[in-house]
Amino acid sequence: MNGRFITFEGGEGSGKSTQIKLLAEAIQNGGKSVITTREPGGSEGAEEIRKLLVTGDTDRWDDVTETLLFFAARRNHLQTKIWPAMEQGKIVLCDRFADSTMAYQGYGYGNNPKQQALIKNLYKEVVGDFKPDATILLDIPASEGLKRSRRADNKEQRFENKEIAFHERLREAYLKMAKEEADRFIVIDATQPIMTIHQQIIQALMNRLLFRKDRVSLKCSNHNKNR
Repeated sequence: MNGRFITFEGGEGSGKSTQIKLLAEAIQNGGKSVITTREPGGSEGAEEIRKLLVTGDTDRWDDVTETLLFFAARRNHLQTKIWPAMEQGKIVLCDRFADSTMAYQGYGYGNNPKQQALIKNLYKEVVGDFKPDATILLDIPASEGLKRSRRADNKEQRFENKEIAFHERLREAYLKMAKEEADRFIVIDATQPIMTIHQQIIQALMNRLLFRKDRVSLKCSNHNKNR
């Protein structure tokens, strides 16, 4: 595929959607075609599955059922949106991908090796050898992230409503994965001002071989945004 796949990961309220929007503008300003998407969801079929996952009671599904639903949505998302866009040479920016499944369903409910093995096996069957070219991890303490995400107008609160210990395990899992795959992950302190984070993402991506090789120019957005 001629395109690139960049994912954004992090706990609730880490600011992924804001940073994806800013990066998309920077890529467009640099003259490259880009699309933004999300998981769960991103395609018609996956959005239907999203409704099952992000609404309802916190104990609506167990970890195995959640995992199967996420991978069903992911397969549809890849086949109908991500892979076709990359074949057209586009850069795809995705709000969450398989690292979220490992963090949430593999570690959030407890350090369960059997569940983690299931996720790895499903990844091989559903996704294959495909993986992100780069993953931006927006790191934030669980308590601060939850304060940001628990808004009255947000009806997708199923995961936000889980206990604080769940979210603290998520953060630990993300940092563990980032350490294990340091060549793919870019860890950014998400407690900083919005534009500081944006500039750090730009600089980190420009330092990556994939952007130098593709001669992608990133022009930092000019918005004056602060937390």
